[in-house]
Amino acid sequence: MSNMFWHDWAGLIGVALVLVAFFLLQAHKLSGQGYAYQVMNLVGAFGILLSLVFGMFNLSAFLQEMAWFLISVYGIARGVKTRRAAQIVP
Repeated sequence: MSNMFWHDWAGLIGVALVLVAFFLLQAHKLSGQGYAYQVMNLVGAFGILLSLVFGMFNLSAFLQEMAWFLISVYGIARGVKTRRAAQIVP
């Protein structure tokens, strides 16, 4: 473990974040529409992407994590839009 690079650690932390987020969702501790869940997925996917870009590249894993990242961005943007719309309606 001592000869791991920074991008290896970023990938491991990313995997841990994605898995913890999914576990907390299944345990009903987080909402799928909540910011915490979306941000954990976003940061987790970003960490995994870093490990793939700067470490051993794997196209299929890269495409999956890029989709995971973009879907998380979409979820966050949709949540912001929904919350703003709810505040405007009296």
